[in-house]
Order: sequence, then structure tokens, then C-alpha cells
Amino acid sequence: MRHSQAAHLQLYLSKYSWAMIMVWLSLPLMFYQWSYGLHIMIMVAIYVLLTQSLNLILGLANQLQLGHAANFGIGAYVAALLMVNWGIPFWYTLPLSFLIPGLVGLIVGLPTLRGVGGDYLGIVTLGFGEIARILLINLEGITRGPMGIPGIPPPAIFGFEFASKTSFFYLATSLAAFAWFVLNRITNSKLGLQFMAVGTDENCAQVLGVNTGLIKLIAFSISAAFAGLGGAFYASYFSFVSPDSFMFIDSLAVLCMLIVGGKGNLVGCMIGVVILGIAPELFRFLGDYRMLIYGVLRTFMVIYRPQGIWGIDKRRLNKIVLRAE
Repeated sequence: MRHSQAAHLQLYLSKYSWAMIMVWLSLPLMFYQWSYGLHIMIMVAIYVLLTQSLNLILGLANQLQLGHAANFGIGAYVAALLMVNWGIPFWYTLPLSFLIPGLVGLIVGLPTLRGVGGDYLGIVTLGFGEIARILLINLEGITRGPMGIPGIPPPAIFGFEFASKTSFFYLATSLAAFAWFVLNRITNSKLGLQFMAVGTDENCAQVLGVNTGLIKLIAFSISAAFAGLGGAFYASYFSFVSPDSFMFIDSLAVLCMLIVGGKGNLVGCMIGVVILGIAPELFRFLGDYRMLIYGVLRTFMVIYRPQGIWGIDKRRLNKIVLRAE
């Protein structure tokens, strides 16, 4: 049943996927003289990566994570310190920016082994996010504290330096596509089924022989690792990082994008990021009222459409598959 639904969904998207990909890749040509427009698209790609990684732990495994920005920040600081202090190229920092946040995510997930879940787990992860930010501020000998780390060099490969926004756009798109490919394979694997089993009914999953504690730890680790990968790109793109860049409000923004787009599927992640990432900029002429509209949209989706935008389409596709079978 599940594989049939996935196949039907793939056919549904294939009608428009290539057109959407071509439009996205041609955006630098459209915004060639509008630097800020390209910057927005780059931030959209970063948030797509972050939302996809959060979807693994929250959308599939159903574990509340309110400190996702901390994983993002750890990856950014790992890359920044390696590049600035030791002169290590960007590409060599990526594995460590992936592995170290993944290890931290494994540690953060340990309370789930003691039965901590739901709102209580949210409080634990919220505390983790604040602890990480305070450490970044107070470890001045390593992180330079609130002054941050400036002068982070851009990526370079075979003599080509990613100095323009166009080159950064394609690099951000490549990282987001890589994350989508890996996370999509995980979602449609046996491990992905175990994530969903834990997220649906943990007791039932245990009866079926799923090691729920291990599965939750793996979900925390993989989710944090991909967030760290986005952090490494963020540090190189802005050439500066500081603790103020990775606050609770950033975790909340990613969470809202996931809820609006639809938890549990990667397409919903992209939809939520595009809507909540671009809409505030389109309504910038409204001044402070645009944030009011932004808040009303979030509230409306949580109350009246908790399954998210793509969740509605997915249910419709499921009904089609059921009738076909």
C-alpha cells in the first residue's frame, strides 16, 4: 500500500517537477540585477535544508525539537573556526560540520531513553538551544563571544571562488538537493518506516520489535547533522557568524515552515519555506503590518489546517490510490 502511494505521488509530481526545477535554476538570470532577490532565494534554499532535516525528527518520528537552530549554529561555528583559525578549506570542513552536530544531537536525544517526550521533550530541546547560545557567548577564548567570528573565506574549488551571489545560489541549491536525495531515501527505507512507527504509536512499535530508543537517537542525530551542514554553508556565505544568528526565534521559524507546508513529507517542507520565506518580503511595503499578516497565517494554519498545505493533497492522492486498488 505504502509503496503504491509513493509511486502515485511520484507520477503526480513528475508532470511538473522538471518545469519547477528549470524555473528555479533560471532564477539567477531573472534576478541578475537584483542582488537582494538572489539573497532571498539563497536563504530559501538554506531553510529548505533546515526544514527537511527537522521533518525527519518532528514530521516522521514525532519528537518535539525546539532547539534546531543550535545544531545549525554548531555546524556554522565548526566550519568558521576551522577555516579562520587553521586555514582548512570549506570542503574539508563539511564532514566535521556534519559529524559534530550529529554527535551533539545524539546526546540531546538521550533523555528520550528515560521516557521524556511530548511537551517535556520540547522543554529539554529548548533548554539545549539556550545552553548552546550561552556557551557560544561565554567561551570567548574560542568563539570570540558576542563579537562573533569575521573574515570567513568563501568556498573555492579548482581555482574557482564562490564569490558572487549566483555561485552561492547554485551551491545552496546543490546542498539542499543533496539533503533531499539522502533524506528521501531514508524516508522510503526500512529505517524510515521505523521512524514513522515510533511517531505514530511508540508502544505498538515496541510490540512489533522496533528498538524505539535507538530509533529516536538516530533521528535526533541525522536531523542535527544535516542542520550542521546548512550551518557550514551559512558561515561561508555571510563570512561572519555570531551567537545572535542562532536563537530560539530561528528554531520557531523553521518549525512554522514545516507545520504550514505539511509534516511528514519533503514536498511540504519546500512549500512551507517558499510561502513563509518569500511572503514577508512580498508584503514588505506594508511595514510592520506584514508581520501581523504573517502571524495570522501561522495561527490559521495551526488551528484550521494542522495537517499543512500538502497534507490535503496527499490525502486526496491516497483516496485515488485506494479506489484504484
